[in-house]
Amino acid sequence: MSSEVLVSRPHYDGRAVAQGLPGKDAPAGPELPQPSSGSATAGYRSAKYTPSEWFSNYRGVLEQAGTDHHEARSVQRESRTLNQDTEAATGKSQARGTRLLGERLQEIHYWKSELQRHMEQLLADTEALLALKTRLEKALDATETPFAIATDNLTCRTRRLGPDLVRDSVEEELLKEVDLIKSIQALLKRTAAQVVSQIKMNREAKLTLELDWSDKCQAYNFDENGGRHSNMSPDTQHHPSSAAMQEQVCNHSSWTKFTQDNLSKAVQEEQATNSLRVLVERLLQDTTEDLRVQCSTVNRAFSQRCAELIEAKTQLEMKLAQILEQIGAQEKNIVTLQQAIHNKEAPLRVAQSRLYLRSLRPNMELCRDEPQF
Repeated sequence: MSSEVLVSRPHYDGRAVAQGLPGKDAPAGPELPQPSSGSATAGYRSAKYTPSEWFSNYRGVLEQAGTDHHEARSVQRESRTLNQDTEAATGKSQARGTRLLGERLQEIHYWKSELQRHMEQLLADTEALLALKTRLEKALDATETPFAIATDNLTCRTRRLGPDLVRDSVEEELLKEVDLIKSIQALLKRTAAQVVSQIKMNREAKLTLELDWSDKCQAYNFDENGGRHSNMSPDTQHHPSSAAMQEQVCNHSSWTKFTQDNLSKAVQEEQATNSLRVLVERLLQDTTEDLRVQCSTVNRAFSQRCAELIEAKTQLEMKLAQILEQIGAQEKNIVTLQQAIHNKEAPLRVAQSRLYLRSLRPNMELCRDEPQF
């Protein structure tokens, strides 16, 4: 039987193999003597360790165990430190998130209150404009009566006869009143159209605020529910995709600007409504005053014209009475004259009879003497 040379086996680390780490070589020990070869011991020493090899391997295992124990303690300390740090960071981050949610809720509540206030203001302004629209319509209807009266007066005055068909101050004032009423009617119609347009714009602005307010109410409810969540909440669950940024997500400045733009539009419509309300009130007051002044002017013109007509009528009646009196006197004079003429019939007959008898005188006696004359 041939002799075999026995060598020490390499150190085998089972944990390193399980963890996929490269194995460690056995520590270098003192060089062991080569076993002797012989035919008598060849069968017993084949593939066996010597005591020195066993002690060397034992010491290597102990040293490796000590090293592993030290590394394990170090890993445990690092794990505890990491656990404490991550727990503190997580608690701090969660507290910061809760605080930011609270601040966000306060901000949403503020903007929601502002939206609610301006919605109520727009609603009140719209109702006020509706009342003004009704007043304008009634004012427009009220102008029909004086317009009909003025046109009827002008129509009646065209039926005057003779020299009374004159363009006097009454007719001029009536024409002015008709033109004034027409201009007021056109102005009231334009103003009513402006009021209707402003009502439409107020409703559009209010609808925009309502949509924004509704979105903020939903966002407030979501954030409020999220702020109530804690580590002990039973209704929390994993949502892996919730942390991903969405393309349509806006930033805080654009979110604030969106609401501010909506509120600015609402404030603009509120200011326009107030200006329009002042304009309508002044318009109704001015048009009413203008109609009242023109009506007074027409009445004064009528009164003056009636006074002139009454004076002319009085003078004509006085002249008529005088003329009638003169006619009566003339009629009496005619009767007197007729009686006088009748009374002259007898003297006329006497004179004619005398002349006739004197015409019968003969010859030279028929002369033109004084009795003849």
